[in-house]
Amino acid sequence: MMGLLSHAVVDAPLFADAVGRFFQPDTLARILIEGLGKAAIYFIIAIGLTLVFGLMGILNFAHGAFAMVGAYLGGILMVVALSSTSGAFTRIVFFIVVVAVIFALMTAVGSALEIGLVRPIYDRTPMYQILLTFGVGLILEELARIITSSQGIQPEPTWTAARDTIPGFLSAPSEIIQGLFGTNIRGFYMFAIAAGILLAGAVWLFLNRTLYGLYIRAGSEDPEMVEALGVDVRKAFTVVFGLGTGLAAVGGVFLMWDPNWGPSVMLNLDVLLYAFVVVVIGGLGSFKGTLIAAVIVGIADSFTTWLFNTGIVAFSGLPEVTIFLLLVIALIVRPQGLYGVEEVGGH
Repeated sequence: MMGLLSHAVVDAPLFADAVGRFFQPDTLARILIEGLGKAAIYFIIAIGLTLVFGLMGILNFAHGAFAMVGAYLGGILMVVALSSTSGAFTRIVFFIVVVAVIFALMTAVGSALEIGLVRPIYDRTPMYQILLTFGVGLILEELARIITSSQGIQPEPTWTAARDTIPGFLSAPSEIIQGLFGTNIRGFYMFAIAAGILLAGAVWLFLNRTLYGLYIRAGSEDPEMVEALGVDVRKAFTVVFGLGTGLAAVGGVFLMWDPNWGPSVMLNLDVLLYAFVVVVIGGLGSFKGTLIAAVIVGIADSFTTWLFNTGIVAFSGLPEVTIFLLLVIALIVRPQGLYGVEEVGGH
């Protein structure tokens, strides 16, 4: 314990200097934009978990493994298809194609898993569902470790070859942000924000402007009544579980290019932690809560990362500790989350 505390000691002179730098426009812009970029990816991953729990009442502990699979599949496709001479436009177009392909593939895989494994245990206690999904996650993690090791791919900490497929203008500082605020922020975070907005809008439109979205929202409130009206709720479960799996994999593809993540076997547990924190803070089953909680977690992550990178706090685990602290505060102040209800979901 004393060793941990000694690594977390705050340098007083640096702290005093940092207080002044924190309120400068370039620092605030950096923390905000990088935080929103992180939040966009966290939202893409966590919204799948929210959808699955909102309708089915299932806490899917394999969710992080699906993101890990998405990161590795995306990396393999990018590395195989692209060469060192591929231009930035080609890389972006192919990345979008890869996202679409992996989303479709993993949605189908998730639907098959729901039919073959999850559906038979709906009538059992939640412990069976937790153990099942956790076991699926462990199996996928070990399969990824075996396959990547046998193919000469780095299983951990990160597979750098996949991360290096990012176009130069996304890995370099954004000229727009640099011109407005005079600070160096990777273009990737702007790209992630744009993608997060598009996907959030698509999910919202699906839930609120389509007939099937109406079935899903109604099924999350009163599945028995919806089924009595002739709607196949079981089919809705399959679609939602598949969509949740696909969205987790898409988030993993974006993490492939994130400078702080990259494809790794450890994504299974790391991503699961962040996804659960976002969902719990926002409220289990709440779209709005997941969006706001992702922003809170993303900006907190960005701020604590800035503290560590500036040398103010010599403790590399500060972002993770802060995320846990946010979770604890949320559970104490509002256990159901920002926009959660006392009881949600079910089958």
